[in-house]
Amino acid sequence: MSGLSTVSSATETLNGPARPRRALPALCLTQITSWGIVYYAFPVLNPQITGATGWSATVTTAAFSAALLVSALAGIRIGRVLDTRGPRTVMTTGSVIGTVGLTVIATAPNLALFTAGWLLTGLAMASTFYQPAFAALTRWWAPDHVRALTVVTLAGGLASTVFAPLTAQLADHFGWRHTYLILAAVLAAVTVPAHALALRGPWPPAPPPAVAGATATTAVITRSRPFLLLATALTLSAFAMYAVVVTLVPLLLDRGYTPAQAAWALGLGGAGQTLGRTLYAALARRSSPALRATVLVGLGGATTAAFALVTGPYLLPAVLAVIAGAVRGNLTLLQATAITDRWGVNRYGRLSGVLAAPTTTASALAPVAGTALAVPLGGYPHLFAVLALASAAAALIAWHTTPADGTP
Repeated sequence: MSGLSTVSSATETLNGPARPRRALPALCLTQITSWGIVYYAFPVLNPQITGATGWSATVTTAAFSAALLVSALAGIRIGRVLDTRGPRTVMTTGSVIGTVGLTVIATAPNLALFTAGWLLTGLAMASTFYQPAFAALTRWWAPDHVRALTVVTLAGGLASTVFAPLTAQLADHFGWRHTYLILAAVLAAVTVPAHALALRGPWPPAPPPAVAGATATTAVITRSRPFLLLATALTLSAFAMYAVVVTLVPLLLDRGYTPAQAAWALGLGGAGQTLGRTLYAALARRSSPALRATVLVGLGGATTAAFALVTGPYLLPAVLAVIAGAVRGNLTLLQATAITDRWGVNRYGRLSGVLAAPTTTASALAPVAGTALAVPLGGYPHLFAVLALASAAAALIAWHTTPADGTP
């Protein structure tokens, strides 16, 4: 209850007369639901999917990865729409598409339709996940957008905490197909009306440039060295982070833990995200964007390396999941603020869409690549060691992402 009270009080503080009063609490609710159902249910259900259908984990994970790839490509266009029209139509339509996509997945008689369902769901990811929510909050709440972003990501961090154990319980009683149908119904009942009703309100024009270099065109910024290095660092970090999320359950299963214990560890990571995000605003006030990126990406690599080394007892990987989640939560806010920290609020939707494209592509490839690489690398611990090295390289690159003299 204290967490809900915090969100509620923060909402009252942040809401202003030009902002839809219900937008922030609605986005808190829909981010929990959308991420929990569309994203975090899959790693919990995938072992049952492969066992029931005979499809390999590689091909089912590839279908999931294809959805993330569709999300990356669609996100660029959606970012432009968000800049000009706002989030209501985009996010409401995305919720409907997500419901249809999950229904196709749940009822697919073969791998082709299963994959088609995930491709459709990829459009929903681009339209309902953090990118459109961040665009809405950045425009409506500027210049206090960091506080608004923190509130919604505090709630979003609970997605795996709520839905990973819930999905495991539903799957035990109903099987993976009926579980997905139940989750699709929940997605429709919660997110469609929330987006349609709570995001109604005037979409303010983009504010004038507030930082040096913000007057540069989108094309100039996206071709600049700092932007390209930032995209590279966040892409490597995203690859490692999402590979860890999807392969954490099989890592723990290989070490002898039960499916329920593995699901709870995944869920505890969500609780860690919420905890970690409470620290981001203070971190942002006390560090430069480049230093902040270097430290957080480096810590992400350190927690991944720890997963490779820590074998038990269960309390140790559980605590580590919380710590890794805290870092992951801060990395989400790092990406959400990376554009405004360096180039201001102008064209946030477009620039964030371009920045998100390679990172989302990496997150799309990470699950299938991680699953496929685990065997030739000698198992999941060795995979996690390689992912830690990727994060270390990303941290070094992140140090060089400050625009020179405030210009691209």
